[in-house]
Amino acid sequence: MKAIPIGDYFIEPLALAPMAGVTDRPFRQICRQYGAGYTVSEMVASDTSLWTTNKSIFRLNHDGEPSPKTVQIVGYDPEMLAEAARMNMARGAQIIDINMGCPAKKVCNRLAGSALMQDEELVARILQAVVNAVPIPVTLKTRTGWNRDNKNGVTIAKIAEDSGIQMLAIHGRTRADKYEGVAEYDTIAAIKQAVSIPVIANGDIDCAEKALSVLQHTGCDGIMLGRAAHGRPWIFREIRHYLSTQLKLPPPSLQERANVIYHHVCALHDFYGEALGVRFARKHIAWYGEHLDNSKAFVQQFHRLTTPLEQRAAVKAFFAI
Repeated sequence: MKAIPIGDYFIEPLALAPMAGVTDRPFRQICRQYGAGYTVSEMVASDTSLWTTNKSIFRLNHDGEPSPKTVQIVGYDPEMLAEAARMNMARGAQIIDINMGCPAKKVCNRLAGSALMQDEELVARILQAVVNAVPIPVTLKTRTGWNRDNKNGVTIAKIAEDSGIQMLAIHGRTRADKYEGVAEYDTIAAIKQAVSIPVIANGDIDCAEKALSVLQHTGCDGIMLGRAAHGRPWIFREIRHYLSTQLKLPPPSLQERANVIYHHVCALHDFYGEALGVRFARKHIAWYGEHLDNSKAFVQQFHRLTTPLEQRAAVKAFFAI
């Protein structure tokens, strides 16, 4: 994969997908350390009156991250999205990504996220409004269509290109599919053929061999990983190695995984504070536990702990560090 020029930046197209409640600043930084070439913030509401909530404050925090700092916005009103883009740029965002891929009911009920694919005219107005609002690059994450009978991903991609969108990330499912079934890549390949802007493939890429297969099948400029990185941030290193050598990289040692997990837990405590940090750490430990032998009792015990000191001590005890 070659670096993709986006505005003043060159994107390494081995990307971490934005995932609400997962890809916060600590996790983005860990994935970067393990080879993710590009990361995007968790989605931020376009209604700027909500930015004073704790959730938005944490999601808008990209202090200390490498360039380009990309913030994803979600909404349904063109002017609100345009204003959100302007305000994020003022706060340091260097690329704006628009969410038209989230299938969550609470998002789609407001005709936002992937629900927007039903209204191609509104999609055009949103994209044009945001592109015209800021001098920095604007990208789009979307899906193959509204449902399996209405796969209008190619049409949306052409609208995006005509509106000035500089890169597309396409998840290989429809909005109606949510995350059920398996991703399909024929529509992504068709989108890649239909537009001249870079296209990133996303969906069910969970190992190095699958990454190569999807790149070959779609002809895309890069790939984006989401759920496969849960508890396994080193997957980016494995994919990067395989794509360059065609050889599988051995999994990280237990000692290396112990260090990653311990420092991740500490980073969550430091970032969120005691109460929220403990809650977020539980979620990530459950994912790490899926890739650790004999971890069930440890994960169960960890979920009962209520302070950062207890959680840090538990990780040290489990790994004997």
